Amino acid sequence: MEVIVTPDAESMGWVATRLIADLVRRKPRCALGLATGSTPLRTYRQLIQLHREEGLDFSQVVTFNLDEYYPITPDHPQSYRYFMNENFFKHINIPLTPRDGNRRWGNTYVPDGTAEDVEAHCLWYEERIKEEGGIDLQLLGVGSNGHIAFNEPTSSLGSRTRLKTLTQKTIEDNARFFDNDMSKVPKHAITMGIGTILDARVIVLQANGEKKADAIARAIEGPITSMCPASALQLHPEVYFVIDEAAASKLKYRDYYDHVQELKKHLRAPRVEG
Repeated sequence: MEVIVTPDAESMGWVATRLIADLVRRKPRCALGLATGSTPLRTYRQLIQLHREEGLDFSQVVTFNLDEYYPITPDHPQSYRYFMNENFFKHINIPLTPRDGNRRWGNTYVPDGTAEDVEAHCLWYEERIKEEGGIDLQLLGVGSNGHIAFNEPTSSLGSRTRLKTLTQKTIEDNARFFDNDMSKVPKHAITMGIGTILDARVIVLQANGEKKADAIARAIEGPITSMCPASALQLHPEVYFVIDEAAASKLKYRDYYDHVQELKKHLRAPRVEG
């Protein structure tokens, strides 16, 4: 586990961007696990910049998103499919032709918020990840209650992709995307499980702002517990916590993490197979 504290959110984004770009260059047919929300937006904008200015090639990359509200249509402005298309996929050269209904668009997978048989769809999603040989690098954010993807507190640490009921706290946090009207926020989501996430070869978690400080401290330095799903990342052999100063403000071992990074001449790149 590496804890990388950056001076601000923009530089935080560039750490994840460089890790992803290095992977794409070294393994063109890689599988990326992607997240939504305001935190990864910086990284997506920076990857778009590298695509336009340096020709970073996404033509063979396959992506799997962590989650999607349920029920919701892909053209809804707050659906995660809409978010990914508008903020990332449409601006790079990744194949994006819809197929299989809402289940797959080109090389991009986002859980289908209109699935009639949700259980079957979740099994299908897991199988697609396996067919690609697993996820090479998983990008994550963290909720203020410690959730990763939509794995709320009390989620099984071995859980797989499934339908999950959202907590009132998550609904309150996400109401800002729905005109600050909690009644408009979907009460469920299809989400990769914690076990699914831990299967990724490399995990990069980003967090910024004081509101995430408690969750980050519990995830990095607290006990491994289902009450803080992000704490399960302590079990992973190669995870990067990339956070800004505010998110790092409650870490007890902050000086040590800085010392470790000072001794590294170059940020170690993720392992890539084949």
